[in-house]
Amino acid sequence: MTYEIRPARASDWPGIWAVLEPVIRAGETFTWDRDTTEETARSKWLKEAPGLTFVAVRDGDVLGTGELHPNQGGGGSHVANAGYMVHADHGGQGIARALCAYSLVAARDAGFKAMQFNAVVESNVRAVGLWQSMGFRILATIPEAFHHPTLGYVGLHVMYQEL
Repeated sequence: MTYEIRPARASDWPGIWAVLEPVIRAGETFTWDRDTTEETARSKWLKEAPGLTFVAVRDGDVLGTGELHPNQGGGGSHVANAGYMVHADHGGQGIARALCAYSLVAARDAGFKAMQFNAVVESNVRAVGLWQSMGFRILATIPEAFHHPTLGYVGLHVMYQEL
């Protein structure tokens, strides 16, 4: 199954929201409030340079999305941060891996020196394993820093890789 990854367009927003909303509402993998409004999600997810929002699309349908931005301002702005979400109907197709790979190249091209994930939910073992297979390492785990809706308090990993 083929798909294209490209920078997001304004016309992609309905498809992006269709990916984001179920993930946000589930509250299992992202630290966003489960009642985040579409307007708030849009303002948080859509980035401006040097940040970037991108999508995986097939036949005009958004299958997944990612965003890239400086992890911190000022003296920390050379380290990127990114997030990815894939529509549940398209999991297991390599889309998250492709979105991450795309963001690593884009971050490097934008002059970032490293990428850091601040809050990878420890119980999201599929994502943790994927990020590790792509060269990220766990620098620290903050115990019980995430309140999972069914598992209770679980750790958050800080993951990092040099670009």
